[in-house]
Amino acid sequence: MGTIPLFLAFPSPALQLEDTSRDISPTLPIVANTVVTMAAPNDQFYLRYYSGHSGRFGHEFLEFDFRVVGDGRSAVARYANNSNYRNDSLIRKEMCVSALIVDEIKRIIKTSEILKEDDSKWPQKNKDGRQELEIRLGNDHISFETAKIGSLVDVTESADPEGLRVFYYLVQDLKALVFSLIALHFKIKPI
Repeated sequence: MGTIPLFLAFPSPALQLEDTSRDISPTLPIVANTVVTMAAPNDQFYLRYYSGHSGRFGHEFLEFDFRVVGDGRSAVARYANNSNYRNDSLIRKEMCVSALIVDEIKRIIKTSEILKEDDSKWPQKNKDGRQELEIRLGNDHISFETAKIGSLVDVTESADPEGLRVFYYLVQDLKALVFSLIALHFKIKPI
């Protein structure tokens, strides 16, 4: 995956989906039955990833989602990260991304072939936490839930190492993309 030009991630201060000044829920709201179509009716797209656990610092998690809005020429990307370590607070970011970013995410998903996988043999969520991945791509809809994966050793020791490897690498790619978008969108200072 190459670098993403700055013009692909643009701010949308007028687009406020929720008031983030008052935190009622620690996670992003799940968008149920609100998939907006892009150019073609069978080209629906929604992606949500969650990784979290409850431990001695409370409920700590990382969550992001992409949801197509309006006429399909852009999408809203939302990110939430909660860590109570050293009394950190909830970090929420929201930005608008172009259809090119959405197309790149779709390409990453299709290339990974995650839509062909089944999570029935993957490790179940446990005290160490869980990961969730939900994708709606056209007529395909998947929702995976598994234990948190610490390293590739956890993947190779599972009952379905090939399927879990696909999940593991897809999640790494998606997280890298999201962190890059956030860095481009929120940390670049104008000259």
